[in-house]
Amino acid sequence: MFVRRFQPPRSITLKVIVIGSGFGGLTAAIRLRAKGYDVEIVEKRDKPGGRAYVYEQDGFVFDGGPTIITAPWLIHELFELAGKRTEDYVKMVKLDPYYNVRFEDGTVFHYNGNHDDVVREISKFNPADVKGYEKFFGKTHDIFKAGFDLIDQPFTYLSDMIRVLPELVRLRANDSVATLVNRHIKDHRLRQVFSFHPLLIGGNPFRTTSIYALIHKLEQEWGVWFAMGGTGALVKALVRLFTDIGGTIRYSTEVSQIMVNDAGAACGVALADGSTMQADAVVCNGDISQAYLSLIPSKYRKVNTDRHITKMDHSMSLFVIYFGTNRKYENLAHHEILMGPRYKELVEDIFTRKVLADDFSLYLHRPTATDPSLAPEGCDSWYVLSPVPHLGANVDWTVTAPKYRDAIMQYLEERYMPGLRKHIVAESYIDPLHFRHTLNSHLGSAFGVEPTLFQSAWLRPHNKSEDVAGLYFTGAGTHPGAGLPGVMSSGKIVSRMLAAEFAMASVD
Repeated sequence: MFVRRFQPPRSITLKVIVIGSGFGGLTAAIRLRAKGYDVEIVEKRDKPGGRAYVYEQDGFVFDGGPTIITAPWLIHELFELAGKRTEDYVKMVKLDPYYNVRFEDGTVFHYNGNHDDVVREISKFNPADVKGYEKFFGKTHDIFKAGFDLIDQPFTYLSDMIRVLPELVRLRANDSVATLVNRHIKDHRLRQVFSFHPLLIGGNPFRTTSIYALIHKLEQEWGVWFAMGGTGALVKALVRLFTDIGGTIRYSTEVSQIMVNDAGAACGVALADGSTMQADAVVCNGDISQAYLSLIPSKYRKVNTDRHITKMDHSMSLFVIYFGTNRKYENLAHHEILMGPRYKELVEDIFTRKVLADDFSLYLHRPTATDPSLAPEGCDSWYVLSPVPHLGANVDWTVTAPKYRDAIMQYLEERYMPGLRKHIVAESYIDPLHFRHTLNSHLGSAFGVEPTLFQSAWLRPHNKSEDVAGLYFTGAGTHPGAGLPGVMSSGKIVSRMLAAEFAMASVD
């Protein structure tokens, strides 16, 4: 493969500050640096990654957040732009199965990228649904073909939305993912298998536009991947790439305000320690709602007012327990989706009624199934994730968290992991308060603005601020949305928009 050699410009004059080192911020920073900008990342925490922060305890390594890697070409593009090779920085492996989806009746759907295997699994549950699945899969192909080309295109103007409206109507984008699945599949368990994906990006399957059914096609076409060493190893690789081509990054550096000059343009950032940093443009990888509410004075916000931000629907939050066991559970795969006794009703509790239910569906992550180095010998590293309402709910997590933790561990032990509690040798957890206070997320939302039809594309918070010139946003809360493909595409969009505005030559 031909790899272009990175050539730094002879004179770098334009300075860009990127707030936050999540995947969106790192993507934007690398692309902008490759275009010739003087780029500096400022990161609140002591390590990079944002929601992909890495926790280490007693020899166990725990990825803090995103663990499902799809659209690997978005990663490879970054290294190619810098004249580097991905494999020289991080090793990526394809998983099989992608997930096991387990139900309380004891049935298990082994989900991978082999079409024949998927059809065989469907036949075990309900042979009559095979034909319906084939029709559903054909629909996801159509949606992918029409929709994925839009993932790295900005929706800054209403005309951008009008241009694609006929296609959205043709694809029945007003339907939810669950509506699309249920139209073709009848078995209640299979309906869950093929509609749960929006939950991985902060969406309600019964409200998220059917355009997001393209996730199924994306996984089937390009796979689900893992970075050896964990998602944190991918973060480290991108940071190393960024610094190798001349970018700089500051840790333990919290931004208290985005500075705006008399012309109404972003001109740098004020830091929590009282100092300031000057810049010609600012890219914010923080939660977009909280950024507008707390980093930009209201006098500059004629469009993104407090009222406009707070009336939007925000995604659910998460309760995540990180734990290490001094034994292995070989019966469990790398990714396990544990479906509870209720599906639609539980989702409504989380998103609509905003109550903390007594039951739950869980995502169980066992990276040591693929990479044993993430735990001491003979041990397993885990996290278990439960979707919960954001802080708009009447839940006191200072009181509830320990009880909720105990309920989850008891459930896992009784159904899937015999003797679990006596084998736990390392443990910590995060709850919605962590998302609010540590990750600066409005309402403790884990994924920013919820991906409903009327909060997508042009109707979603824009990558370029309408209020402040030279201010751009990347990450889950802006277009195109959450998940690694979404946040990395937002970084790609921002780099192109900024380059166009400042008339810099693009290398991609």
